[in-house]
This record gives sequence, structure tokens and C-alpha cells, in this order.
Amino acid sequence: MKTLIKPLLVAFVFVLINFNAAQAETTTPISKPKSAVAYQSGIYTTADGKVQIALDKQTGGMVEIRLTNAAGKVLFTQQVGKNQTAARVRLDVSALPDGTYQLEVTNGVDTTHHALTLATPEPSKPSRQVALN
Repeated sequence: MKTLIKPLLVAFVFVLINFNAAQAETTTPISKPKSAVAYQSGIYTTADGKVQIALDKQTGGMVEIRLTNAAGKVLFTQQVGKNQTAARVRLDVSALPDGTYQLEVTNGVDTTHHALTLATPEPSKPSRQVALN
């Protein structure tokens, strides 16, 4: 019985050591990219009250477009893939309440922030009234 326990114990220790070594090799910490792709973005409003985003970038990296409200809640996000060189996005903000929003364009290293303010104009009264007798 003694002769059987010692080899089993040694075999168990070797299996345990190999399992831990295999686990250590497969788990790598997530890090930010060391170099990011260059991009250019243009943001403007349309006559319909929508926000148009034009993005041109290099291939080889991803760029993310994100719209957040004043509380920091993400309302919209879109990733432009590694192989894409251009993206055109139109956001319909007519359903959003009045307030201040942040539009962020990031490649993982550099982030461009754009402030977006939504305000509904109050209806104005006519400046004068004309009546006929």
C-alpha cells in the first residue's frame, strides 16, 4: 500500500504543476494598444435636425463613436472596423430630451470630445395683431 501512495502523490503533484503553468500562459492582461490609427472626423447637423458624423481613418485599427448624456449614460455606440477606411453615420436625436450631450470619437489612445446641445425653441407670439372692422 505504501508503494502505491507515493507514486500517485508524485504524479498528482506533477499534474497540478503543469496545470498551473498552462493557466499562467493563457491568461494575459488586457492592455491598451501602443500605437493607434490616425483618423479625421467631421460633425454637423442636417436641416432635418439630425447629426451627421463623417469619419475617415487608416486601416489597421478600430475607432469608436459614442454619444453620452450629461449623466454619463451611453446612448449610442458604433465601432468602425480595422479594415474600414470611412464611415458615415446619421443620428436621429429628435426623440432625445433637451440638454447637453457628449459625442466622443476615440481610437483607444486619443479621444476627441464634441459638445452637443439640444434645445427646443419656444413658440413665439406674433409681434402685432391686425383686425378688420
